[in-house]
Amino acid sequence: MIQILQSKGRLTVADQSSIDLLRKGHFGSYSKQRIELSAEEALYLIDVRNATCSLAGEEVSFNKLASRFWKKDKFAARYFTYKDWRDRGLVIKDPFKHAGRQQAQPKEYPVQQLRLPDMKLSGTFFKSELMTIVDDAENGRRIYDELWFGQFGSYKASDRGKLNKLDIYETLFLASEGILSLQNTTDKEALRLAVSRRNDFEKLYGVYSDWRLRGYVIKTGFKFGTHFRVYFPGARPMQSDGSSWTHSKHVIHVFPKESKLLISEWARVIRVAHSVRKTFILAVPGATKSRKTQIDYVLYHRHGGDADSPETEQPKYAMLSLSEEEYIGGSEFASAINAAREMKLDLILAITDRETAVTYYHVKQIRLKGSENEYYEIDWMQP
Repeated sequence: MIQILQSKGRLTVADQSSIDLLRKGHFGSYSKQRIELSAEEALYLIDVRNATCSLAGEEVSFNKLASRFWKKDKFAARYFTYKDWRDRGLVIKDPFKHAGRQQAQPKEYPVQQLRLPDMKLSGTFFKSELMTIVDDAENGRRIYDELWFGQFGSYKASDRGKLNKLDIYETLFLASEGILSLQNTTDKEALRLAVSRRNDFEKLYGVYSDWRLRGYVIKTGFKFGTHFRVYFPGARPMQSDGSSWTHSKHVIHVFPKESKLLISEWARVIRVAHSVRKTFILAVPGATKSRKTQIDYVLYHRHGGDADSPETEQPKYAMLSLSEEEYIGGSEFASAINAAREMKLDLILAITDRETAVTYYHVKQIRLKGSENEYYEIDWMQP
């Protein structure tokens, strides 16, 4: 049985047979014929490996030891994410003593300059719906077919009707490019109405414009619980042979730095995207200022079926542990990404729910050439 000694705030193991066992399992740090354990390691050994912990000869229970740490931020989330990774037969270690060797590289997205046609559109703006209707059938059809602005005719049936309906993002974008004029109001008034409807509108519009200017088609993501769905440069409403509707493979959710989002809601939209086989992209408008964010652990993974050993391999991920009931801020999220990047690792978000089940999300930075915003692919991961 492993015997853990608690003395002067340190948790150590001195028995040689226990030391051999723990070193083989990559627990703790070995020095001066002792192994020093972190709080999570000691608690895991008590919880799962039937270890005992004693202070001045008196046995200390799991709760008595854990009560020393309960006021620490998200300590339970840290413990249960630690436990889950360990239970999978994988090694998880202190982030300050382990780092990667090769810099995690952002994923490059293609960029294609948007070339707008030489045309003038005129439309009527409807303030309640934040929508513009263009009744110029020829040009309305052209800008829809060629660049997929608006919805001509009916959804997935452009031959049923002769109106093009532009949403508020398309309205303001085409107005700013000098293509669209509004008959009954101004684009400034349309913007004011949109901002009065939702105070983060300008951040969302900035992301919309960022992608549109680089050749992407951006449409509503309403059906998928996100702000936008995304089509890569060159996409048109129908497949090139005209046989079927073009389906998106990516969605974007905008997460301003100053905002906070409940983890359970944040995870829900990623799950929805994953369930319909779409890549989830999180947009954090504006460059993130340097901010210290605690990375909880570094994670060793596996090659094939064999778990990686710290003695022969480098860690693959940095982990941020979170719980279902807490909030995460846009700035905190982006800072965690930056902290992982400095460690030359990709980031894993590990979220423990109320039943202490853990869900993992792999975060990969996207590079959109010329953009000042930060974008990340986030995908559900099964370790």
